[in-house]
Amino acid sequence: MATPSTMKKIARLPNHVAIIMDGNGRWAKQHGLLRLEGHQAGAENIRPIIKCLNQHHIKYVTLYGFSTENWNRPEDEVTGLLRLFEESINKYVSELHENGIKLRHIGHLKELPQGLQLAINKAVELTKNNTRMTLSFALNYGGRLEILDAVRHIIAKGIPIQNIDEGLFNSYLYTTGLPDVDLVIRTSGEFRTSNFLIWQAAYSEYYFTDVLWPDFNQKELEKALLAYSQRRRRFGKL
Repeated sequence: MATPSTMKKIARLPNHVAIIMDGNGRWAKQHGLLRLEGHQAGAENIRPIIKCLNQHHIKYVTLYGFSTENWNRPEDEVTGLLRLFEESINKYVSELHENGIKLRHIGHLKELPQGLQLAINKAVELTKNNTRMTLSFALNYGGRLEILDAVRHIIAKGIPIQNIDEGLFNSYLYTTGLPDVDLVIRTSGEFRTSNFLIWQAAYSEYYFTDVLWPDFNQKELEKALLAYSQRRRRFGKL
């Protein structure tokens, strides 16, 4: 649970936090474990982080779970990772619902395994009226593909060029209805965005940490929130 002293220090919180959950494989290697065991540890870490964000009244959270490029990994790792997501959603969806959390999926659903598709659809339906937090899982997601899909749909609709503005374009993104991202957190010491929320994070603040995702705990999360609160966001202004 967030400590009162920490919460007092964080005067300005982000409305929308996105997290690139990176470092499961390296964590497993450091602990002499299989890569899939690292992914298991990473999946188990999602719950306490969401709980902490909920306690801080963060309204929107987006987690980068599986990219369109991740299909290029070994088949057994991909199969195991997607099965972990299915198991985790089925295991925790009731708890999410009880805590007023609405679940969304962003990305291409139809290429995912049938069991995972079913788990996602059931969770989305169960939680669709919740309002405390919107938790979006980016599974089989790519930022470039999202933009291409939006362009294709706009062309298919025959929308006149003069009618296309940022608002209309936003409405054709997977994230339609969600606000832009305020804070992007990336774990594991990598300094890149990896094709994540290219459009939505145009003016986001970024927080990079060397901590591997399975070790990214409440203390580390609150460091990121505190760092965000101390930044001055200009949005192109002086």
